Amino acid sequence: MTTSMFESIRGALSKSTQASNNSTSNIMRLRPGNTYVVRLVPYVKDPSKTFFHYYSHGWVSEATGQYQSAISPQTWGDRDPIAEARFRITRTGSEDEKEKAKMLNRKENWLINVFVVKDNENPENEGKVKILRFGRQLHKIIMEAIEGEDAEEFGEKIFDLTDSGCNLRIKVEEQGGFPTYVSSRFASSSDIDATPDSVYSEAFDLENVFPVKSYDELEVMLNEHYYNKRESDTSTAVVSETVTSTTTPDTDDDDDLDFDTVSTPAGKVDEDKVKNLLDSLD
Repeated sequence: MTTSMFESIRGALSKSTQASNNSTSNIMRLRPGNTYVVRLVPYVKDPSKTFFHYYSHGWVSEATGQYQSAISPQTWGDRDPIAEARFRITRTGSEDEKEKAKMLNRKENWLINVFVVKDNENPENEGKVKILRFGRQLHKIIMEAIEGEDAEEFGEKIFDLTDSGCNLRIKVEEQGGFPTYVSSRFASSSDIDATPDSVYSEAFDLENVFPVKSYDELEVMLNEHYYNKRESDTSTAVVSETVTSTTTPDTDDDDDLDFDTVSTPAGKVDEDKVKNLLDSLD
């Protein structure tokens, strides 16, 4: 990757195109019983944004019965009324409230752009850039390739879009009624049917994939869909945590995070390591 090539790619990425293309419809749907092959795509406009690391809440609305979800402000180290409510119930709530609170989904995930090499379930994705959402199992595999025991074999190759690069083979199995990704692995070097320039130009700005709610908007969401109170009734709402929920519709590999888990902003180790690896591709 030369400096002139990098500048050419940078100039080709228009904000209007990114805004119109970014949506959850571009996130790959991974189903148990299937195997997917992808090549990780660096976000050349800002390599530190190659990964988007975030926390989210989700539950079934008490008002509508529909699944509600939102990114937690703790993703950026900010206050989160839903997390604060949950923390209080674990300290002062009744046993019934604590038991119901276990049904609230709170997850940790990452996003990354990928070039889809093989997707038997959705072959129309092949040859396109899509967004891979993954949890801690795939994160461990990727980080092992970047800076762990597999770094010597893979390292920068997992971001290389030439014939020196390595694909990620994602094998989705089912264990105990939940998907598992532990059999996934990086493969030996191979080519992809696309030029690096064309792939870079299709990459999404991952920070803009999901809408982000303010603290006040999350409070309204909590009161309406958790406490089943309309906005006019929320002045007397007690901010505690009881919830009814069903399993999140997304098939990722995460267990719910513990109530006492301290969320921190997106991992600096990931960003710095990715930046160093991309610099080595020049």
